[in-house]
Amino acid sequence: MNASKPLVKGFFEERTFSIQYVVADPETKKCAIIDPVLDFDEKSGVTATTSADEILACVKGQGFEVEWILDTHPHADHFSAARYLKSKTGAPTAIGEKVVEVQKLWKEIYNWPDFPADGSQWDRVFAEGDTFKVGNIPARVLFSPGHTLASITYVIGDAAFVHDTLFMPDSGTARADFPGGSASRLYKSIIEILSLPDETRIFTGHDYQPGGREPLWESTVAEQKARNTHMSKCATEREFVLVREARDRTLSMPKLILHALQVNINGGQLPQPEANGRRYLKFPLDALQGAAWENQ
Repeated sequence: MNASKPLVKGFFEERTFSIQYVVADPETKKCAIIDPVLDFDEKSGVTATTSADEILACVKGQGFEVEWILDTHPHADHFSAARYLKSKTGAPTAIGEKVVEVQKLWKEIYNWPDFPADGSQWDRVFAEGDTFKVGNIPARVLFSPGHTLASITYVIGDAAFVHDTLFMPDSGTARADFPGGSASRLYKSIIEILSLPDETRIFTGHDYQPGGREPLWESTVAEQKARNTHMSKCATEREFVLVREARDRTLSMPKLILHALQVNINGGQLPQPEANGRRYLKFPLDALQGAAWENQ
């Protein structure tokens, strides 16, 4: 077994088309969990830990020890299960240091003057170039903004976890029109990722199953360079920006963005119960553009 080749298992969450990962060093049995989902049904308001518990069952079944719980960015389409998994495993949570900028942006949208926008909700906030290990496998952090202000890529051995930068080659790239997003910065981030060795495995964070195919989430740098439906057709940054922004203008906002960000900028912590014992989400009206009827 290649000492720099981690074992990677993906878990597809079909309601949000998200892929969560367990990344393990086969020698030491230490592992990281990346981008875990806390289940949430927006119609009933019910939360559950079914997806996260499936990950825990895998970890237990394989005899792994959780060393890290990692998020690539504050997600707009699902709740993070990082806080729940920390309560079950004791492992430290981490995210990129630019999460502070996202917190500052969204505390204004939610009108939370007392919200601590300082990254203290995580045990570690990674800077560009920071290194760590999963077992004995070296890992490093690339700053990959564009989709959000805070997006990062985890390069763990020969595997890069890119979440919302690149999708599978037949799906192209992620949108860049969220508050703080930038198609130009997204392009630069993708170019940096595609500068990794051709054999680097690319693991994406969503798959929307174009044409109804089975969900997929693993490719390589070489495959992305050759076949990515956006990158292979855009020879320059300007061409990419035009294509990406035109596509983004046709998209409605994710249905859970206003639900999810208030949880995810708080490290996956649900709102505290009120006097009646229930938790409540805060939902700002007329805060974002991109209403569904604008794209019909």
